[in-house]
Amino acid sequence: MAEPGRTNSFKSGDHPDAPPGGRAGRWVSGEVALDAIKDGSRVFVSGGSSAPVTLDRLMADEADRWTRLNLVCDRLLSPLAMFGHPGQPFHLTSLQPSPAVDPMRDAGAYRSEAGPFSGFGSKIGSSGQHPIDVAVVHVSAPGPGGRCSLGVSVATPLAAIHAARLVIAQVNPRMPYTMGYGELPVDRFDLLVEAEHELLETPAAATTSQTMTTIGATVAELVPDGATLQIGIGAVADAVLASLSAHSDLAVHSGMISDGVVDLADSDALTGRHHPRFPGKIVAGLAGGTRRVFDFVDGNPDVLMVPASISHGPDQLRMLPRFTAVNSAVEVDLTGAVNGEHIGERVISGPGGAPDYAAAASNHPEGQFIVALAATAGGGRHSRIVRALGPDVPTTVPGDQVTAVVTEFGVASLAGRSESERAAALSAIAGPDFRDQLR
Repeated sequence: MAEPGRTNSFKSGDHPDAPPGGRAGRWVSGEVALDAIKDGSRVFVSGGSSAPVTLDRLMADEADRWTRLNLVCDRLLSPLAMFGHPGQPFHLTSLQPSPAVDPMRDAGAYRSEAGPFSGFGSKIGSSGQHPIDVAVVHVSAPGPGGRCSLGVSVATPLAAIHAARLVIAQVNPRMPYTMGYGELPVDRFDLLVEAEHELLETPAAATTSQTMTTIGATVAELVPDGATLQIGIGAVADAVLASLSAHSDLAVHSGMISDGVVDLADSDALTGRHHPRFPGKIVAGLAGGTRRVFDFVDGNPDVLMVPASISHGPDQLRMLPRFTAVNSAVEVDLTGAVNGEHIGERVISGPGGAPDYAAAASNHPEGQFIVALAATAGGGRHSRIVRALGPDVPTTVPGDQVTAVVTEFGVASLAGRSESERAAALSAIAGPDFRDQLR
């Protein structure tokens, strides 16, 4: 960031969101850890780049220990090894579906509990629909004061540690030590298992095409100086971030940060000085992308990893100056309604944090919820501006919460417009070959 070298003034591990201590904090082998998981348990397993690969593979190898285990996962980047034993004994409840769950879906050992990211913790809590018995999380090697860090995924694993009667931590020196609410003493865990493997990565998206460059520059024109940004992930998000280097006094308060944030942090644009609660910090619940972003967050006092109550909580978001959320989508219909979850009949995601940020922006005096996407897909064969979402397609964000939609053909400003005005504005930024059929 523009002002490096700050100390981390946040006192980690001692805060209202900290899970209770008093656990054994005992170092054991993987086999001993598996012995502690009772048959029939509901087991949360961290997803994203924080998937505990070693323990996952061991559980798959030792599948005959159980007649049934009910797995609960947030978004997965690739199938777990345990998915090689669908129904015998593993069953999956997904809080954030992705193509990685297809083996379990195809085998009939799957259920979706897709919903806004802010609700994940309540679903797995003691009074939720899927109260967990066991949390299997992935942490760094012990760092300052002997604490371990939840690293690149804090928000949902922190809620899981709160909820579970048994917490098993895979301790990996390859996991970055991130500052904030995920720094935990070993007595927050029952059993700790040493393992070493590279974190799962998401390849950096290509942002240099003319379409992405144009979309990024157009969105950047809508972002005011001094804005607090929530930004999605992928090619569009990185293109937007690459176009913001001439701005001033930006802050990032987001569900996830990825490689694009690293470049912005190297510019003078990102200072975070106006963040009302954590000035000078990049605030996020997760980090995902390549090793580049993992190295960036490792030991970085400018990055604060937080629980979902902060990254997605409406009371927190309401305080943020000039709150500007930028997200992509699969398609947008002529009312402005957003589908970010299905491509045809194929489920590619759950709603994630988009509903949380859209609702917050629509109730914020300076808020914006901007949807940015290429106008067409499939080499120009399919319009991503559609007359109406399909009957089986979920509405990820309703049109009345969308401030603007951006494609390479311009901006459709939707706030305060009638339905017919919205339709006309959206038709005008569709691919030229599709405009007549949308009018």
